[in-house]
Amino acid sequence: MNTKNSIKLFTFSFLIGAVLLAACAPAGSNQDESLGTIAVGSKDFTEQFIVAEMYAQILENAGFTVERKLNLGGTPIAQEAILNGDIDLYPEYTSTGLLTVLKLSPIQDAQEIYSTVNENYEEQFNLTWLETSPFNNTQALAMTRATAEEYDIRTYSDLSEKAAELILGGPAEFMEREDGIKGLQEAYGGFEFKEVRQLGTGSLRYQALMDGQVDVVVAFGTDGAIKGNDLIVLIDDQVFYPIYNIAPVVRMDTLDDYPQIAELLNELAPLLTDDVMSGLNWQVDGPEGREPADVAREFLLENDLIE
Repeated sequence: MNTKNSIKLFTFSFLIGAVLLAACAPAGSNQDESLGTIAVGSKDFTEQFIVAEMYAQILENAGFTVERKLNLGGTPIAQEAILNGDIDLYPEYTSTGLLTVLKLSPIQDAQEIYSTVNENYEEQFNLTWLETSPFNNTQALAMTRATAEEYDIRTYSDLSEKAAELILGGPAEFMEREDGIKGLQEAYGGFEFKEVRQLGTGSLRYQALMDGQVDVVVAFGTDGAIKGNDLIVLIDDQVFYPIYNIAPVVRMDTLDDYPQIAELLNELAPLLTDDVMSGLNWQVDGPEGREPADVAREFLLENDLIE
C-alpha cells in the first residue's frame, strides 16, 4: 500500500472512531453539567410546598442541581436551617420576618416592611430578600359573593357597621386574641356580631359558610377554598392586619457564588397574585388533590419560566 493510500485509510479510520465515540457518549453530557448545587427549603404547608417547588424547578431548568429540603417545619426551624447552611434559600413572608424573626413592631406600608427586613437580615444574618410577590397571605375575613352583595359589604368598615345582622365563624382564639375581634373593635368600632360560632381551622369553616350556617369566616388571604368557592375577601381598609408578601430569602454567600439566582427567581415574583396563589393552593387542597410539584410545573410551563 502506498503512502497516500495509508494516509487516506488512517484518516477514514480516525473519523469512524470519532463518530462511534460521540454516539456512545451520554446524551447532552456537556450541556447537562451542573452549574452547582442549591438546597431549597420550605415550611410545612401547601403554599410553601408549591412556591418552593417553583424555585427548585426554575433553578433546575437553568442548570443547577437542586437538593429539596421541603416540609422542614415552622419559621424557627426554617430560619435555623438557612443560618446553619443546611439550605441556601426558602420562601418567607415579609411580616413573618419582621414580627417573628426580628421581633419588631408591625409596619403598615408593604415597601417599608420589605426595606426593614432586608436591611436587618443582611446586617444580622448575612441573608437577603429577593423581590416580593404581590399576594398577601394575611389573616382575613371572607364571605360568599351572594351574601356580600346582599348586604353591600366590601370592606372591614362596611362589615363593622352591619355585623349585628350577621353570624361570624372562626377559631376560639380569634374571639380572645388582640388581633381578633377585640383588635378589630378597637380599630374599626362596631364588629358586634349577631352570633359568633366557634369553628376549627381548614375546610370546616368554609363548609359552614357555604351551607349558610355562618355569614362571615376567619380566613387567610390565599386559602385555596377562597378561589375554589368564589368567595369575597373583604378589604382591610384600615390595614389592621400585617402584610405578608412572600419572597425568596437567600444566603448572601450563595448569591455571591451564583448571582444569576436573583434574576431567575425575580421573574416569577410578579406572577403570584392573591387570585393565582389561591387557585394553585386549591388544586392541591381541593377535590383534585394534586401534587404540589405537578401544580408548580404546570404553572411554570404556562408562563414560559421553564421548558
